[in-house]
This record gives sequence, C-alpha cells and structure tokens, in this order.
Amino acid sequence: MENDSIPILETDHAVLTIPGPDQAGFLLDYVTTNQEHLAPWEPERDERYFTLEGCRTRLGMARSGFEVGVSVQFCALDRARSRMVGNCNFFNIIEGPFRACTLGYSIARQDQGTGLMREILEAGIRYMFDVRDLHRIMANHIPGNHRSEHLLRRLGFIREGYAQSYLNIDGRWQDHVLNALINPRDSGGSREEPNP
Repeated sequence: MENDSIPILETDHAVLTIPGPDQAGFLLDYVTTNQEHLAPWEPERDERYFTLEGCRTRLGMARSGFEVGVSVQFCALDRARSRMVGNCNFFNIIEGPFRACTLGYSIARQDQGTGLMREILEAGIRYMFDVRDLHRIMANHIPGNHRSEHLLRRLGFIREGYAQSYLNIDGRWQDHVLNALINPRDSGGSREEPNP
C-alpha cells in the first residue's frame, strides 16, 4: 500500500489493494481461518501455504506479477483495514489482439451471502476494464458451485462452454463451466447465450 503505483480501490464495505510481503499477516489469518470453508473450491494446499513465510512469498509474487503486467491479485480488506475479507485475482493477462485474463475469487465464510463478494468483484472488474483496458474477463466454476454460478450471472458473465476434467480442485480433476464477460465499451459480437 506504500507504493503509489499500487492501486487502492475503495467500495462501500471494502478496500482492494495488492499488499506487500510485510502485510502477510492479513493473508495468513484469512487462509487459516477459512481453510475448511475454501477447500472444496481450491487446489490442495501443502503445509507451507498456511505459514507466514508462504504468505510472504505469495504476496511478493503478486507484487512482481503486477509490476510486469501479468496479473492483478487484489486482497480485499474491511473498511477499517483490520482483516482480509476476500480476494479478487486476475491472472494470465494477455495483451495484443486478445486483451483478456482469467478471474479467480473467494470470500471469507463469515462474509458470504452478504453481497460483499459482488461488491468486490464489481470494483475489480471495473479496474480491469477501465484502467487496464482489457476486452474479456473469463471466469469458470465447478458445476455444483451454485453461489458462483449465480454471482457470475448477476455480474453479466455469459456461459460459453463446458470443459471436462478441467482443473484439479480439492484433490481431483473436476469439470468446469466456462464463462466470460466482455468490456461493455467494446461493441460487436453477440450477447446471447450459446446453444448448449
């Protein structure tokens, strides 16, 4: 937060930024407190993932990814900046004619169902479209993850396909529904759902 080039996005209930390694305590508290809650939707994690040093390493990599332009990995803190409430990560940013990225996100157990995840994602998406000038954001979900499915629909994402055995999540290869959101400033193309 000390670097002027690092974005700080404020919403009604959260502050999004890319903390430095010296703020790893926020991330450590988030991942340990929500370990069981997030496990069904994430890859298996080794023990180091849940250590202060592991969190420092990941935040250092997030800063590096931002600096070279390949990712924007937001941590969302509460307005008092006392705890991390979620994350909003834009990975695999591709420039040129594609101008796209992949979105991943999570919310603390105590904050789910409050509308906070939508608020965080709206701010992050606005930044990626308006500041980073991306054309497309892709976000995928496991077929049984109805919360994510409904959230993506409310954000305007359109289902584009279905990928079998797409990602290794919670220790096994799982199918995913493929979705995308197009920058509203970019006209052209269909806004219709594809035929199944």
